[in-house]
Amino acid sequence: MVNQSSPVGFLLLGFSEHPGLERVLFVVVLTSYLLTLVGNTLIILLSVLDPRLHSPMYFFLSNLSFLDLCFTTSFIPQMLVNLWGPKTISFLGCFIQLFIFLSLGTTECILLTVMAFDRYVAVCQPLHYATIMHPHLCRQLAAMAWIIGLVESVVQTPATLHLPFCPHHQVDDFVCEVPALIRLSCGDTTYNEIQMAVASVFILVVPLSLILVSYGAITRAVLRINSAKGRRKAFGTCSSHLIVVTLFYSSVIAVYLQPKSPYAQERGKFFGLFYAVGTSSLNPLIYTLRNKEVKRAFKRLLGKEVEPRQS
Repeated sequence: MVNQSSPVGFLLLGFSEHPGLERVLFVVVLTSYLLTLVGNTLIILLSVLDPRLHSPMYFFLSNLSFLDLCFTTSFIPQMLVNLWGPKTISFLGCFIQLFIFLSLGTTECILLTVMAFDRYVAVCQPLHYATIMHPHLCRQLAAMAWIIGLVESVVQTPATLHLPFCPHHQVDDFVCEVPALIRLSCGDTTYNEIQMAVASVFILVVPLSLILVSYGAITRAVLRINSAKGRRKAFGTCSSHLIVVTLFYSSVIAVYLQPKSPYAQERGKFFGLFYAVGTSSLNPLIYTLRNKEVKRAFKRLLGKEVEPRQS
C-alpha cells in the first residue's frame, strides 16, 4: 500500500546548501562509480576464468564484488542526476532504492562475517580447511547472507515508508535511507527507532563482534608461528579483508548509530557518502594491490605471465 502522505515523491536535499561542493562531488562520485564498475567486474572475471582462483576466498570475494556492483548501481545514477539537476525522486523510486539499499547493505555485513570465518579456518585449521570450507558449505553461507539481507529489507522498508511524512517531503540526505526518512516524519517514530536499533544490534553489532572474535583467534594462532616469514604470510592473507571491514563498519556505524543533532546529521551525510560510494570503489583496489594471486591472475589473463616449464 502506498503511503498517502507522500503521493508525489520526495525532494532529496543532499548537499544543496553547498552548490559549489555538489559540482566537485559529481566528479568524485562519477570517478568512484567508474572505478567500482571496472574493479569489481575485473575481480569477478578473474575469479571465474582463472582456475587457480577457484577457492572459497575468491568465491566470497566475487560475491562481494557482485554485491558492490548492484549496490552502487541502485542509487549512484540517481545521485549523479540530483547533483547536476532536479533532486526529486518518486515514491516508487524511493521505495525501490530503500529496499535495495537495506537488502544489499545487510548482505554485505553478513558476507564480511562469513569471509572472516573463512580466514579463521584458513589460519587456525589449515589442515582441515578443504574439508570444512567445501563448495556446498560456501554456497550455503553465501545464500544465507543474501537471504538475511532480503528478509531485513522486507521487514524494515514498508515500516519506514508507511510513516506519516511532513508535507514538505524534503529528505535531508542524498539517498532514501532509514535515518533520513525517520527524521522526515511528523508523527510518532518510536516503533521505527526501536526497530532500527534492534536491527543495528543484529546486523551491525553481532556480526562485528563475531569478526573481532575471529581475528582474536587468528592473532593468537599467528603469534604461535615460530618464523617471521610464516607470520607475515598468515597476516597477509587477512590484511585486505581486515582493511575492508574497518572502512565498511566505521562508516556504517557513523551513519546508523549517530546522536541526534544538526552537526551529527551533517557529518553523517559525509560518512554516508563514503559508505555508499567510497567503500565499493576501494574494495577492489585493496584486494588487487595487496594480493599477489590476483595480480598474477590478471597477468595470466593478459597473457603476460609465462608458466614455468615442467622439469
